[in-house]
Amino acid sequence: MYEYAIAWEWLAFAVRWLHVITAIAWIGSSFYFIALDLGLVKRPGLPAGAYGEEWQVHGGGFYHVQKYLVAPASMPEHLTWFKWEAYTTWLSGFAMLCLVYYGGADLFLVDRHVLDITSTQAILISMGSLAIGWIFYDLLCKSPLGKNTWTLMGILYVALVAMAWGYTQVFTGRAAFLHLGAFTATIMSANVFFIIMPNQRIVVADLIAGRTPDPKYGAIAKQRSLHNNYLTLPVILFMLSNHYPLAFATAYNWVIAALVFLMGVTIRHWFNTTHARKGRPTWTWLVTLLIFILIMWLSTVPKLISGEDNAAVSPAFQQFASNAHFSAVKDTISTRCSMCHAAEPVYEGIVRPPKGVMLETDGEIAAHAREIYIQAGRSHAMPPGNITDMTKDERALLTAWFESATTEGKTE
Repeated sequence: MYEYAIAWEWLAFAVRWLHVITAIAWIGSSFYFIALDLGLVKRPGLPAGAYGEEWQVHGGGFYHVQKYLVAPASMPEHLTWFKWEAYTTWLSGFAMLCLVYYGGADLFLVDRHVLDITSTQAILISMGSLAIGWIFYDLLCKSPLGKNTWTLMGILYVALVAMAWGYTQVFTGRAAFLHLGAFTATIMSANVFFIIMPNQRIVVADLIAGRTPDPKYGAIAKQRSLHNNYLTLPVILFMLSNHYPLAFATAYNWVIAALVFLMGVTIRHWFNTTHARKGRPTWTWLVTLLIFILIMWLSTVPKLISGEDNAAVSPAFQQFASNAHFSAVKDTISTRCSMCHAAEPVYEGIVRPPKGVMLETDGEIAAHAREIYIQAGRSHAMPPGNITDMTKDERALLTAWFESATTEGKTE
């Protein structure tokens, strides 16, 4: 059993590494080509059919790039395709979803305090939502509404917000954010697989056959590419969000997710406008900052509304062990947390304390007071899926312990 758990852990590590590498490759090439496309300049003397060109310098050499809006007059001898980055990113991401969230559904996917469903039901909802999401999006793009790119993106945003709310009503907060990223990434990858690449193959086939390609295929592919461009940054945040419980495990997590999409738009707008040489809209950074501040506020808004005081965090931890709440806190930690956070964890499948954090002694609990406060007091990130049934009163106790101890430390 021990060897199996170790092998599973290393498999997850390998798949995660693959996912990160391929995601970097996909995002990097996507950002490069968007910047290249926006920076093209029309000049006299371009070859017939060329839309624009750009000169670039990198790695000690100069590059002369020309773009044909539809296709060149004849098929080039060497043609590089960009597709495997997108495919491998999605496949490795889905493998991670299976290894971590499906394989550990009771711990990471299901929170029966959110919705009392079985692991099998949760997995089916997960897979179904990804498939149905793509079908809905694709039909929307192909409908009359799809003729207006910005109207379409507005409707898509509303749909993403609805999915954010829906996921938080079914899964743990951690899984909800991860699924929102997977939902969006599925749309992006499917755009490449079902739309962009097939359209490019049609153009190539026409060139080989000596036919004039229809420009509609390039226009459709460009629209889907634009969607991918604006969705990339939110996907990155959602994929990394499991490290930030104040985002995914608080009362207004779905609103925070909605605002993350807006930040992605404002940041990309600055880059896209700059690359197109249409100025530098610095106002987008101010808007992004204000949205981020709003997200920070939303992560603690229930406490702000209640009028309770927010205590500053003290770097010392001695005061936590001597606080009046500590005895009750220690009992709570022992009951709800120590089966994993121990030198010899007893929870099935856990062979070592997560992130090396042990909570068995007074000193260990006091030393990790801030993490306990964030992960289990102010948010519901721990225990994962509330697998040990930590109550609201117990979370309130952890919050009161930390805040009263830091307040006492500040006034001494």
